[in-house]
Amino acid sequence: MDIIRDPLWNNIRVDARALRLVDTEAFQRLRYVRQLGWAWLVYPGATHARFEHALGAYHLAGVALRRLDEEGALEGISAEERTVVRLAALLHDVGHYPFSHALEEIGAPHHEEVARPLLTGGAIGTILRDLAPDAPERVFALIRGASGSPLQGLISGSLDLDKIEYLKRDALMCGVPYGEIDVDRLINALTIAPDPSTGRGSIAVREKGLSALESLLFAKYQMYRNVYWHHAVRSATAMYKRLVEDAIAAGALDVRLLASFTDDALLSTLERRYPSPLLSGLRYRRLYKRAFEVPAAELPDEFGEWVATDRTRVRATEHALADELGLEPNELLLDYPEKTQMLSLDMPVVRRDGSVERLTASGIAGVINLPSMADQLYRSARWLRVFVARPVTIGRGWLEKRLC
Repeated sequence: MDIIRDPLWNNIRVDARALRLVDTEAFQRLRYVRQLGWAWLVYPGATHARFEHALGAYHLAGVALRRLDEEGALEGISAEERTVVRLAALLHDVGHYPFSHALEEIGAPHHEEVARPLLTGGAIGTILRDLAPDAPERVFALIRGASGSPLQGLISGSLDLDKIEYLKRDALMCGVPYGEIDVDRLINALTIAPDPSTGRGSIAVREKGLSALESLLFAKYQMYRNVYWHHAVRSATAMYKRLVEDAIAAGALDVRLLASFTDDALLSTLERRYPSPLLSGLRYRRLYKRAFEVPAAELPDEFGEWVATDRTRVRATEHALADELGLEPNELLLDYPEKTQMLSLDMPVVRRDGSVERLTASGIAGVINLPSMADQLYRSARWLRVFVARPVTIGRGWLEKRLC
């Protein structure tokens, strides 16, 4: 058993099989893929990588499994299945693109799908099959949220360990106070209970842990509002997306190879094959400025949703708006973060009397009010913005007519 020192969790104990996985080339690449994409241009400490986040998720999986075992909740779940769950936590980000999720926003395959061949073949697949012939497929199913394991909720769900880990680590590295989560209380409130809708055993939270769950959801909201969707972070992300889109369209990049790059390797490749003012702007932090912004809370329902999803229409609209305003193509960029399940809740709750209810967006009367507030919080964190390379004046009415 090796020990890795970590600034967040202190000592992370890594067994021999996990260490072999960590030493593979696919996993080592994560050392050079920043966890928060372009956030380091705003928060200089946010240079931490997917590598340490993955180790942290592995650590939390071990803590959670030991806690569940202590209370007898793992009876009937084999040691092999528990190991598969820990390794899924370790490997959940192995297919991630450079600079976080930005390339998924331009239509690149989801990083979980990119991970499939890495998990089922090559060095990682070989190591996993030493555990069990079907271990790679079981790990992949857990990562995708498609496993029938009662432990699925530890890897993908409303209260999965990935969320707990990245919120705590991101807040620490950014130097902001928004990621305060009662991790110990949350993990100690976890159990396995029959899902009311299916009757199958699944990860649940005891009623006593709901206040800690509220703290996690508020932390997530605050981190989206102040870090992940910070206006300068979104400006850099919009510039990066357009840069990579243009490079792909010009044949300078192959979308099928994007997940093989590290952050710096991708930028170096772009400098050689596709130099651009957008690339220089990112390199030297000459970011596009806000010419217009409005929170989703002030927009009609579904207004402008295509900005987050229809890249062809976005590009055509950006060029048309730029032309009207006397800007060059690519000097105006639209940004509207893709809808996420930022504050979603869907998991069983074990009440104090032993009964089990499902906590969903409608909440549980008298227990937790946050689900009813989720939409309002989400709409206040999400902003429609227009970023420009040179100062221009944009009126709300003028813009809304063109985005309808």
